[in-house]
Amino acid sequence: MASMTSFARALRSTTPTAHLTTGSILRSHLLRRHPHSLPHSASTQPVRAVHPGAYQPFVPPSPSELGKPTPAKTYDRSRKWLRRLVYLSLATGLVYAIDTQFYASSLTRTAHTFTLGLIVALDYKINFRPNPPLAQSINHLHTRNAERLSDLLRQNGGLYLKIGQAIAMQSAILPPEFQKMFSRMFDDAPQNDWKDVEKVIREDFGKSPEEVFGVSFTGDPTKGVMERKARASASVAQVHWARLADGREVAVKIQKREIAQQIQWDLWAFKVVAWVYSRTFDIPFYSLVPYVSERLFLETDFENEADNSELMAKLVAGESRLRNRVYIPKVYRELSSKRVMTAEWIEGVRLWDKDAITRSWRGGWRQGSPGCHGTPMDPHQSGSTSTKVSHNTSAAQLKPARDHWRGWNGRGGLGLSLKEVMTTMVDLFSAQMFLWGILHCDPHPGNIFVRRKPSGQPELVLIDHGLYVHMDPDLRHQYARFWKALLTFDNAAIRDIVKQWGVTNPDIFASVTLMRPYQGGDLSTQQHFKGLSKKDRAQRHYEAQQAARKGIRQILGDENKWPKELIFIGRNLRIVQANNQFLGSPVNRIKITGTWASRALVESPDLPLSEKIQNYGRHLLFRLVLFTSDIFFYFTKIRQFLRLGGGMEDSLEAQMQSMAKDIGVDLQQSVFEG
Repeated sequence: MASMTSFARALRSTTPTAHLTTGSILRSHLLRRHPHSLPHSASTQPVRAVHPGAYQPFVPPSPSELGKPTPAKTYDRSRKWLRRLVYLSLATGLVYAIDTQFYASSLTRTAHTFTLGLIVALDYKINFRPNPPLAQSINHLHTRNAERLSDLLRQNGGLYLKIGQAIAMQSAILPPEFQKMFSRMFDDAPQNDWKDVEKVIREDFGKSPEEVFGVSFTGDPTKGVMERKARASASVAQVHWARLADGREVAVKIQKREIAQQIQWDLWAFKVVAWVYSRTFDIPFYSLVPYVSERLFLETDFENEADNSELMAKLVAGESRLRNRVYIPKVYRELSSKRVMTAEWIEGVRLWDKDAITRSWRGGWRQGSPGCHGTPMDPHQSGSTSTKVSHNTSAAQLKPARDHWRGWNGRGGLGLSLKEVMTTMVDLFSAQMFLWGILHCDPHPGNIFVRRKPSGQPELVLIDHGLYVHMDPDLRHQYARFWKALLTFDNAAIRDIVKQWGVTNPDIFASVTLMRPYQGGDLSTQQHFKGLSKKDRAQRHYEAQQAARKGIRQILGDENKWPKELIFIGRNLRIVQANNQFLGSPVNRIKITGTWASRALVESPDLPLSEKIQNYGRHLLFRLVLFTSDIFFYFTKIRQFLRLGGGMEDSLEAQMQSMAKDIGVDLQQSVFEG
């Protein structure tokens, strides 16, 4: 009876809309109470469900019961991003086309610079440590980033190559991997097509090259001739040979057309990258960047170059010790502009052709090389001779070879002494540095010609006067006294002078100036790597690299006090030292430079008479002191003659390499190697 009561209660609690039917409830109740009361067939057969309520036919649900409809998949988001990608591609292509056609790829080159600069900065930030996580070693880190920068400079070209050359001259403070890369910056740059050259001439003069220079490309005998193919091509300009209608042979230096559009962008990119790197690597050199940029910008102004050339010609002509030993080509102002400079054509031997300078002379008695002091440019021709060329021959070589002085077999040379050649060079740049305060800062072998005078003496021809620095009298006198103090080991004077320049380590700065070790004070003990484990060598190498950065900070010191002219003065000294070393160290460069420094303190017109008299007495004593430097010089000459070692510059560089390791700098690469 109790079971029936519970069954009825369960039945009443079931609503017509319940999920369980009456039959299923009854069956489940009986199975719980009497699991064995039902036959097996009954437990497995389905039970027909009987709805207790009234029968209602099946009807579809109303829309309100179904909820909100689900929208069909339309891929609108994918189409939106696809449209954005297409628009971005079109905009990028349009910007690239405009940049290429109207801005000489300035935006593209700048973007490339920033991208690579960021990559290199992050690479060093992550991996510059004893055991780099993403590099095999610090050397491997330097190598891959040196290659990245090399590719950037070569692809961008133009002013980037000029900046690379400027860095190359100071690459001794960089790791060997960078030294090797930057030494390739002196290779000839590709030249522009004639159509670009013609556009520059038309834009600057408003006339065609034929009208400006009075030349003909069709063989008109009443006019001059001009070569469409450049004789030389550098980073920002190229040089074409021409003979004017009056017979004058000229070198037409024409700026590459893209430089004018690229220079502002390139210098801006240079400043930004320099700022980032000075902050990233904690080296205080950014304050020097505006001055460097200004010098580089002036180098692209050929009117400035013409001014420098004419001023130097005047100074050389007024100095009896250099007159008739140095020649500056004439500039023809009427045929020059800001991007075109026309100067006297020079026939000579480049300084790097050591064999042609020293081989025996076969040009005849009392004869000089072509064009040197009255010697005719071509003794087999008189007057001007026009040469007929085809209108379509754009690469015709019209200039006569003029190599008769080499003899019938072409094995002759100028027959000159390398000692006299190098003495003239050191005299010239020392006079510029200490006596005049106007210094040519790009005297690499490509900018110096050597000629033979009828007397058999050498004559140096200096070209490319775009990169100059002007030293005020105070700096010029300080620098002269600094050199005298270096050679007399006057450490008190050295410390006093460099302190005014903001330098905190006089020894390092003195060594960099002399290009030889100077140990007036204390230098750290050299770190040796022998006998160390691989892990210890990596740690020591990292410490050496950190010491190098510290050494650079000590040289720069207070960047607000540091004379910015010293950047380019050091560049000049380094190139002259490399020229002397390349020629076999024929002269005692340090003695000659020091003599001019002391002499300038006697001869300088802007010093009071009383001080000049005192300096004269000191100069005589100084000459005796300098005699001791000759002992080492002649010792190296004897050793060199016996083939027991290199010249004086080689010995000094070996000592510099040893000393440089104390501050973490590895000097391995010659300036002009590669």
